[in-house]
Amino acid sequence: MPKFAANISLMFQEVPFIERFGAAAAAGFKAVEFLFPYGHGADEIAARLRAHGIENVLFNMPPGDWDAGERGIAALPGRREEFRRGVAIAIEYARALGTPRLHVMAGRVPGGADAEACRRSFIENLKYAAGECAPHGIEVLIEPINQRDMPGYLLSRQADAHRIREEVGAPNLKIQMDFYHAQIMEGDLAATFRKYLAHIGHIQIAGVPQRHEPDTGEINYPYLFDLMDELGYGGWVGCEYRPAKGTQEGLAWLKAWTLSHPAG
Repeated sequence: MPKFAANISLMFQEVPFIERFGAAAAAGFKAVEFLFPYGHGADEIAARLRAHGIENVLFNMPPGDWDAGERGIAALPGRREEFRRGVAIAIEYARALGTPRLHVMAGRVPGGADAEACRRSFIENLKYAAGECAPHGIEVLIEPINQRDMPGYLLSRQADAHRIREEVGAPNLKIQMDFYHAQIMEGDLAATFRKYLAHIGHIQIAGVPQRHEPDTGEINYPYLFDLMDELGYGGWVGCEYRPAKGTQEGLAWLKAWTLSHPAG
């Protein structure tokens, strides 16, 4: 049975962020992921994880000026030193929280920018990030994100992400496969998952097209969950969706799946 982690940046918004660790644990989750921890001290978050007996499996490296619309700076030429400072901060948090993987957001290609120069910047920065994370046993992830939700984002297709992974050549660089983004951009989820399984470090799920619970919309998640078991995927599955009405009300899908697939 897949291991599900609650994305507490999107889920459990009924309570403040720091209280969502307890809410996720009370709902039965053994792990959480989130976008960014930097608004809270690492010690404070680590204490919440310990208190509720859950682990943090993923968060993002600093993305630049999020409020101004930046969605990562790794692919933005001229931001190398800022990116490197962000890597150091992220590693500091990851070590304090016991987080085994960090997502590097590429960023949006600015209008009129040289797309190839952005790609080269991304590869250079990924080599640096992977090299800095490796001694701490931390995986670095990159994620294709759909162009509807994030226009101009450098990376939007699975094959492109794997080509970059190959060019970087770091054994601790993996792909974060979000089935929501992949379905919007390309579909063919099962075949793509089979093809790239060995290089997928994390999975995320949400219903398509509205990014609500995974039992809504056009993706047959029960089939994909069974496929994960069939192929021996042992990583986490992040529930990165926006509850349609309320987090607890929307967890019927997880309760039904758990009852029909008891841990053995």
